[in-house]
Order: sequence, then C-alpha cells, then structure tokens
Amino acid sequence: MAGINMNRRQFVGSALAASALAALAGCTNNGGGTGSTGSASAAAPTVGENYMTFYLSEPAYIDPYNAQENQGTAVVRACFDGLVTWDWSVNEPVPVCATELPTISEDGLTYTFTLREGMTFHNGDPVDAASFKRGWERLADSTMAAPSEIGYHLAPVAGYAEMAAGDADEISGLVAVDDLTFQVTLTAPMADFVAVCCHPGLVPVPQAALDDPASFLEQPIGNGPFQMAEAWQHNQYILLDKFADYYGEAPKIDGVYMSIQADPDTAYREFQAGNIDFAMIPTGQIQDNVDQYGLSEDGFTVTPGKQALTGTELSTYYLVVNLNDPTLADPAVRHAISLAIDRQKIVDTLFEGYREPANSIMPLSIDDNEQNVWTYCAYDPDQAKQILTDAGYAEGDVQVALNYNGDGGHEDIMSSIQADLEAVGISCTQDTTEWATYLNNLSAGEFSLARLGWTADYPTMDNFLYPNFFSTADNNYGPYNNPDVDAALLAARQIQDEEERKAAYRTICAQIGEDLPVIPIMFYAHNYVGSERLASFNYDAQTIPHFETAELA
Repeated sequence: MAGINMNRRQFVGSALAASALAALAGCTNNGGGTGSTGSASAAAPTVGENYMTFYLSEPAYIDPYNAQENQGTAVVRACFDGLVTWDWSVNEPVPVCATELPTISEDGLTYTFTLREGMTFHNGDPVDAASFKRGWERLADSTMAAPSEIGYHLAPVAGYAEMAAGDADEISGLVAVDDLTFQVTLTAPMADFVAVCCHPGLVPVPQAALDDPASFLEQPIGNGPFQMAEAWQHNQYILLDKFADYYGEAPKIDGVYMSIQADPDTAYREFQAGNIDFAMIPTGQIQDNVDQYGLSEDGFTVTPGKQALTGTELSTYYLVVNLNDPTLADPAVRHAISLAIDRQKIVDTLFEGYREPANSIMPLSIDDNEQNVWTYCAYDPDQAKQILTDAGYAEGDVQVALNYNGDGGHEDIMSSIQADLEAVGISCTQDTTEWATYLNNLSAGEFSLARLGWTADYPTMDNFLYPNFFSTADNNYGPYNNPDVDAALLAARQIQDEEERKAAYRTICAQIGEDLPVIPIMFYAHNYVGSERLASFNYDAQTIPHFETAELA
C-alpha cells in the first residue's frame, strides 16, 4: 500500500504512514478524497472515559473501495471485516467472516468461501455472499466518481479486466452461489491468493454503497467491531463507536476518537498534554521517549511503563524516478543518484539508529536474502561522480527535484538527500504539496524524484514487486516497463512450492535492482508512543491499529 507507508499498503502516505515521516501504504496509490470539507468550526464531540484517542493525519479515502494509504486504512480496518485476515501470531491468513479457509479446486483456479451465519452490517442489513461480490466489484467499477486505485489486487480474478475496462458490468469470476457461499475464480493459479484476500479493500458492503455512494464515501457502513458515529469531519476528526450487534468478540473500549492533526509534531504536543493516547515520536526524540516512557517488550504493543514502539515494519521508504524525464531515463544517472545517498547517515542522525538503511525495495522482514540486495544501494559518492563523468555529464548537467508531501515530516530526510546529491555535482531542489494533491501529481506524472513508502498489503514478496513494477500496475508511477519482468512476475505467481516461488521472486528483484526504477532509502520501524491510559494496544508490523483488542487502564 502506498501512502504514508501506503499500500499499504497498504501504500505509505502522509504523516501517520509507516514511519516517523509517514510513508505511503501500502500501498501507495493515488487519489484524494472527493467528499465535502467539514466545517472548520465544528466542535469536537464529548466522548466517554472508555474512548481511545488516536492521532491521524487527513486520510485520502475511508471508503474501503479505495483503501490505499495508512490513514484511511486505519478507519476501514476498524469498521469492516473481510473473509480472512493476516494473523501475526501464526504468520498466516485466518478466517474472519469465513468459517474456515477456502476450499481450492484441483486446478488451483476456484476458491470457495463459506460465510458465518447471522452477520449484519451496521444498518442491520445481512452480510451475505452478494455483499462480498458487491464490495469487490466496486474496485473494478470505472463509473465510480473517483475510480479505485487498488483494483490491481483483483487483477488475477477472471473478468476483472473486462469490468475495469468498462466492457462488463460485473466480474464474471465472482459468484454468490447462495447466501453463505462466495466463489472466486482466477484466470491462472496464484499461490498467494488467500493472502491477497486479507486486503482491507476486499470487504463486503451493503446496498447503500450503490444507492448513495456520496454519503457512503463520507460515512461508510461496515460490518466490523466499530461503526462511524457521524460523517467524517474533514481535517478535524473521525469518531467511531463500538457496534453493539457485532457478531464477534465485543471490543473492550467503547470507541475511538481519531484526532486529525496537520502534522505529527502538533499531535505529539497534544500527546504530551494528555489529549491524545497514541502519537508519532518526532525526529530526534526516539531515545528520549524510550527513556521516559519505557520500551515496548515486543516493539508493537503498548502497556503501562512500556509505551514506546520501535518494532520493524513491513515497509520501505523510497524515491520513485520519473522515467519519462530524458535525463532520469538514463540508467547511469539513476545509478549515480542512488550511490550518492548516505542512507546510514539518515538512519543514525534522524532516527537514532532505530531504522535500517534500505539495500533493496524488499524489506528484510519479508525476505532477508542476499540475492535481493541492490548493488547501487551502497554509499559510494566517488563512484557516483565517476559514473556521471563516464556518461558525459558535467557538474550541474543533471538537475532534479525532490518531490514530497509537506505534511508528513519528510523535510529533514529530503534535505539530507539534497546535500548528498549536490556533493556529487547534481543540482537539486525541493518541491512540496499537501497529500491529496501530491498523490494526484504522481498519477499525472508531474514529478522528478517522488518520495513514497510502501507498506505490505499482505506480507508476501509479490506484494512488493507486482504492484510497483508490473508495467500496468496502478502504483507503477515511473512508469517502469520491462517485458521480461512482467513475464517473470506472472510466472512466479503460479509456482506452488513456497521456496521455489521465493527463489523466482529473488531473481526478479535483482533484475529490477539493475534497472533501478526506484531508489530505496530505508526500511521503516515504528516510532510511536502510547499513553499510560493504554492497558494494552497493538500497532502491528503492517501499521494496522488493533482497536478491537485495545484496553484502557
């Protein structure tokens, strides 16, 4: 996902994203919210003592059909349940709305899910197989006012391409066999498809999503443990209440007040004042917070006296290269830029050693294998200068801009990169915009070197490679187009043996590293802190807040 850390990513996006600077999310995908802007004078609601207050930067979308970055995904995850979810305690998918993992046909093409009985949406409508078909098809509906940026998750499904192109009004591979039987047929086998089904966008929606899409965009009606108490108050807050008729285990908290702040430093001051229970730690203050509030035992769970989170995220912070720029289209220039950047200095100076310099797009927590290491992620300014000289570039001939969203705390990182590039004779400027506009600029190709983060939508190697580097993928902003990589990705998806499949992805990753369509900077780690009010709160490696299990002291 892109976004803060989108992708989620889920991509990585603005400030809450996968880091102290926010990344995109998971996915990073594009698009900004299309709803109305809330009244600037709307008063904050009064909530009870058993409500958690959570820092959020303004999301792009909170409707699951476009759950493209961490901000909006936090809301979607609280309000919607899918068929399955990723369970970090066993590191594999587990059933949620489904009674068990799907049965799979012998040819590996058809997945059959059986749903739980008695589930309802927040408006009382039943959660059935038709509601899953309805929800999934919204990702492929080109007639939406703002088409989805995360439809690529359904690309393996038969009929997705036809509906996305406007040549069909449904996805033929999605069938509601009966109320409790949902069947999914693929065009080719995909070994990781059950993991794909963990994505927060692949959830059911009631008929209201089609009847009144504008209202649904602002106040989605879900089936999860929390429901929206009122419509999204843009740039101010989002209020969630516990859903009384939830089919699963009832949350221990009564709700979540999501305090939307313009920047993470403001949110942190609110945390210090006792007004926010969970916030991002500002640059340069991680160790101070560890000393003051105590270090979380597992890096992901806040408990009293162990409140600072520094766990490794499934996220990479990187620069997307505009390959339509004649200068940046030269691989020599991309290689030189990457070699000029002192990643260790960024990690040590700005993050006090609580991050890892990126040696690839592939996080170590996904696959720590030397074959994934990209040669040009080393720091070698002398080699960078020599490459430019050998390619015929004099000092100042290469001119680039560092593009980034100005609301995510990225300035110090960009300034460090700028200094490194200028040290090897590359002219460099900085250009900032707010998050939604920034995403639109990425889609329009209006950038030079654009900061993004990618947080795993599901923890597979494919999720870091296909969405970012397949030639027609939505998050391939470069755009990067290598037919050999396309063919290899499609072939790797069909390999059933896990080790053989990983080996294939490592070969693909190495090839992408030679082409260098993106420039990795660092692997994210948490830099968050919770209040002593939190008896227990988990913020996992995928940057998902688990309000459903949160408990206040």
